[in-house]
Amino acid sequence: MIKLKSLASLAVACLWVFSVDAQQLPLHKITLFSAGVGFFEHSGPVTGSAEIDLPFQVSAVNDALKSLVITDSASSSPAVSYPSEQTLMRTLRALKIDLWGNPGIAEILEALRGEEIQVTVPNMIQGRIMGVERRVVSSPGWNEPQNEAFLSLAADDIGIRVINLKDIASFAFTDESINRDIQTALTLIRSSRNDDLRNLHLRLNAPDSARRDVTITYVIPSPVWKASYRLDLTARNPFIQGWAIVDNDSDIDWAEVEISLVTGRPVSFVQNLYAPHYVNRPTLPLAIVGVADPVVYESGYGGTTAAKAAPAAPQVSVQARTLADNHMAANESAPINSVFAGALDTADGRAAGEQFEFTVKTPVSLSRRQSAMIPLVEGRVQAEKTLVLSGAKAVRGSANPAVSVELTNSTGMKLPAGPITVYDGGTYAGDALLEFFSEGNRRIISYGDDLSVIANADAATVRDVASVKISKGVMIITRRQIYRQVYTVRNAASEAKRLIIEHPVTAGTDLMEPASFYSRTGSLYRFELTLPARSDASLTVQEARPMEETVTLGSLNFDAMVHYASNQEIPGSAKAALQRAVDLKNKSDKAAQGLTDLREKRASQVSEQDRIRRNLEAAGSQSPQGQEYLRRLTTIDNDIDSLRKQIDDSAQSAQSARDDYTTYVAGMEI
Repeated sequence: MIKLKSLASLAVACLWVFSVDAQQLPLHKITLFSAGVGFFEHSGPVTGSAEIDLPFQVSAVNDALKSLVITDSASSSPAVSYPSEQTLMRTLRALKIDLWGNPGIAEILEALRGEEIQVTVPNMIQGRIMGVERRVVSSPGWNEPQNEAFLSLAADDIGIRVINLKDIASFAFTDESINRDIQTALTLIRSSRNDDLRNLHLRLNAPDSARRDVTITYVIPSPVWKASYRLDLTARNPFIQGWAIVDNDSDIDWAEVEISLVTGRPVSFVQNLYAPHYVNRPTLPLAIVGVADPVVYESGYGGTTAAKAAPAAPQVSVQARTLADNHMAANESAPINSVFAGALDTADGRAAGEQFEFTVKTPVSLSRRQSAMIPLVEGRVQAEKTLVLSGAKAVRGSANPAVSVELTNSTGMKLPAGPITVYDGGTYAGDALLEFFSEGNRRIISYGDDLSVIANADAATVRDVASVKISKGVMIITRRQIYRQVYTVRNAASEAKRLIIEHPVTAGTDLMEPASFYSRTGSLYRFELTLPARSDASLTVQEARPMEETVTLGSLNFDAMVHYASNQEIPGSAKAALQRAVDLKNKSDKAAQGLTDLREKRASQVSEQDRIRRNLEAAGSQSPQGQEYLRRLTTIDNDIDSLRKQIDDSAQSAQSARDDYTTYVAGMEI
């Protein structure tokens, strides 16, 4: 039988002292959690009223106060008391002599000014302490003056006497209460030497002397229990074996204790319940009757009704395979050089809410400050050997894939995280790490590199136009940013191998090639590839990120329209339609430019006409110069009339060309 006694973490020996015959409540059960706490259960018979002291490490008191449960059918009002965290300090400072903080003789005497004291120096002098002062004194044998303390005494017979403290052989207080307080303070200080322990004092008040069973439980900090595994790939049906590592870091031995090990992630925290806590309170004026302050209440909303309690989920209990279950399968399938034979009596397992609990079948014992390994699980697992290539490593240069195995948890248990030592062919093959492994889940572990296989990855990024859609004057161009990575793998081994390539997912992209993947995580695609013996293999992975460009064709200038019409990425049908739009846009722009030119010419003629009129008025119409101005004015008037007709015709042409362009663009459907 394995001799171990599971840990009591930071809890120390809990000695249970009863009022009558100092009975003990033995430790019956320990449940260790992967969250770093332990559940401890003491139970046993108790007769009549009882007082029980539970010593805890200071670091465990808060958790004990938070979780202590007393089950006693005869005591309806159990009481729990304990010394405050500030008890020693407050008690020492409440005495007539304050020894808190390790004061010196000078500080003690100074603090007791006015008290009567008997001093031997060497003659006995009795008087009342006036004070202690510091003086700089030159003493024989010292190179420099020393700072020394002097006691001032007021004696009835000799007046005031000043005495150097170093000359005092002994002293005593005449007040016996001070001498008693000195002894009390020293006793308290001596008892506080083991100041890392605190007692919770339990009082069970039973109305009679009836004998009954009492149970006390609590949760305190405990070393995290660890799991480690051995995986044997030698047999046709691989075999896994798990062990739990527990630590008894307490100050007592544990004997024949029921051990349970729980894996999960419960919420667990420490709250400072032990130390007294004070809050600042405001000082308010006297309560004098006055007027009430007005209060405005907000409207209520969202009324709720109590939900009907859901029935508790049934607990599922499973048992790991043990020797009786596996012996036949092991003999049938395991070769002679297999590492395991399936001979451990492992723990029982069951679902415990959202967690999973392993219970060791045989009570175990473990001496204080000792650790031990407990058989946890053993059984056949589904496993497939494979190689795993990291795409992130391959793109940085040549990389060897990892020798791996893909496991399916068929043990019926949730397996906690831990290291795995892998054996293959009857010998050590490597180490791996296993994260939390739910039953039925599939997980890859790697335990080495395959030097006979080497891989490279070439990456490239290109852009193309996936589609062009034109409707009602709006062109939508859908482009793709394509990320291409080509993996090339060379297998120099004489046997074919299975390879899983882990390709990092590019954020915001869709997978284009291959059409499917073996599996994926939040950040990786996994692709499966067969590597023929002594040959190369490759895999191309393409991801695309779509990008849309929206263009309002009617707002484009001529050059922009020509750019889109001549873009080689635009499909032929769209290019032809855009080229027709370019032609219409060109015609419309030319017509608009012609109209603009005519209007500018007319404006120039009108300006010249106005200038000649002003000259005519200045020269007079009868003068020769005036006659010349009249002739030129007539010619300009005729030109302006002609331009007006040209402008009207050009405006009609420009409007017609613009209408043709806008109508065509608005009606485009590609």
